[in-house]
Amino acid sequence: MITRRVTAVVALLCATATACATAGAAPERRAPLDVVAQQAGPDIPVADVRAHLAELSRIADENGGNRAHGQPGYRAGLDYVRARLDAAGYTTALQEFRADGATGYNLVADWPGGDENATVMFGGHADSVSAGPGINDNGSGSAGLLEVALTVAEQNLRPAKHLRFAWWGAEELGLVGSTHYVESLASTELAKITGYVNFDMIGSPNPGYFVYASASQPPGSEQIEKVLADYFVAAGVQTEPVEVGGRSDHAAFARAGIPTGGTFTGAEKTKSSAQAAKWGGTAGEAFDPCYHRACDTLDNIDETALDHNTDAIANAVWTLTA
Repeated sequence: MITRRVTAVVALLCATATACATAGAAPERRAPLDVVAQQAGPDIPVADVRAHLAELSRIADENGGNRAHGQPGYRAGLDYVRARLDAAGYTTALQEFRADGATGYNLVADWPGGDENATVMFGGHADSVSAGPGINDNGSGSAGLLEVALTVAEQNLRPAKHLRFAWWGAEELGLVGSTHYVESLASTELAKITGYVNFDMIGSPNPGYFVYASASQPPGSEQIEKVLADYFVAAGVQTEPVEVGGRSDHAAFARAGIPTGGTFTGAEKTKSSAQAAKWGGTAGEAFDPCYHRACDTLDNIDETALDHNTDAIANAVWTLTA
C-alpha cells in the first residue's frame, strides 16, 4: 500500500495524461452491480496461501531482498503467479508500462466464460518497496488472490458474469500500474466492468478487520461492502468501515465510476484500546510495525487474519459473479 505522501503522484498522472480525462468520466453505461443471492464461497486452506508466500519470499531472497518495481524480483514473482494461472486454464496477459525509467508490468488473468458485458475484477498490487520482500504488503493480497483463482479452476466455477483477476505493478510508486490499465481501456471496455474489489495487506501481524467504506465510492459500491461485511459477520468477526481514499489500486477504478470495495488489516496506524478489545492484539502498536521495512517477512503475517481475508475473497468471487 502506498504512503500518503505519494498519492499526489496519481493526481499528477491524471493531470498530465490525456487518457485520464476519458477514463475519469464514467461512461453512460453499466447497470448497477447486481448481486443475485449470497453464494458462500469455499473455505480456502490457509496453508496453501502460506505456500505462495514462501515462494514469493524465496524469490525476493534470491533477487536482492525485494520484489520492487524495476528489480528482478518483481518480474520473477509475477512469472511465478502467471505460470500457476496458465497451468490452471486462465488466459493471461502482461501489460507493460514505464515508471521511474524502468519497465513495469501488470498481470491480467481472465477465467473463460461468463458475460463479458458484466465483468467483475478482483486485484491487488504485486510489487514490494525496495526495503524488503513485502510479504504482507502486498504478498498477502497477491497470494490470497492467486489461491482463490486456482480454486476457481479446481472447482470449475461457471459464473454468470465474467471473472477477471489482476496483479498490479508499481503501486508503491503511486498506483502507476492500475492507473495505466484503467486509462488504457476504451470507454466501451470500461463500461463492461461492473465492479472492482481490491485486496492490499490482508495479513497484518497486529490485525484489524477493515472493509472499504462505500459512502465515498461510486454507486453500487455499497453492494460490494455488504458482501464483504456479511462474510465476516457469518464468521463471527466484527469489522470497521475504512476510508482508504487514494492509497491503493481501487482508486483509478473509482475515478472511472466503477463500483469498488476491498478489505484491509491495517498498516502504520496504531490499534486503539477499543480495537484491541474487539480483535485482540496489542493496543498502542501499529497494525503492521514492519510496514515498508525489511522486517516485512514471512514472520510478519497473522495467519488467522490471512485465513479470514482469503475466505472473504472467495466468498466475494462466488457471490458477485453469480
